[in-house]
Amino acid sequence: MRIPEYYKKPGWQRFFAGMMCGAIVSWLFFLFTYGTFQEEQVTLIQKQREHARDLKNQISIYQKDLHKLNEDNKQRLLIQSVDVKLINGEKYRIAQPDKMKFEEQVKDNISEVITKDIESVYKTKELLKRTIENKVYTINEKEYKAEVKELTIYTRLSVEIHISFAT
Repeated sequence: MRIPEYYKKPGWQRFFAGMMCGAIVSWLFFLFTYGTFQEEQVTLIQKQREHARDLKNQISIYQKDLHKLNEDNKQRLLIQSVDVKLINGEKYRIAQPDKMKFEEQVKDNISEVITKDIESVYKTKELLKRTIENKVYTINEKEYKAEVKELTIYTRLSVEIHISFAT
């Protein structure tokens, strides 16, 4: 069996030549459009990388500013309230209302520290302790003196007190 001789007929020759030219043109068109899209994608990726880099820089700047502001605010924190707790009131059989009156007396005694900054209160904590300990407190016509066992200074000044009979 013989393969037909298409190369001798001009109609078939034009058909095959047209297919070859069409394949070449379509391949060139594909390369052009693919290259154009790839170029656009590369520029988009570069813009996104630059934008991400700028955002990271802004984030680091904001974090530095926030850290600096936090440090400044820590230095400017104020005492907002005073909490006094009588620890050994049961030993002297002090009733709850009298215990609360005693705690209020101590709070009134040291109330000037409210709205002062923590740093200055910390620097004068010994003076604060002496202020509490040097005063004689009267509960039910009995005199007591206080001893500061724990003094916690932050936005709330917390004082734990032991009492004993005044001599």
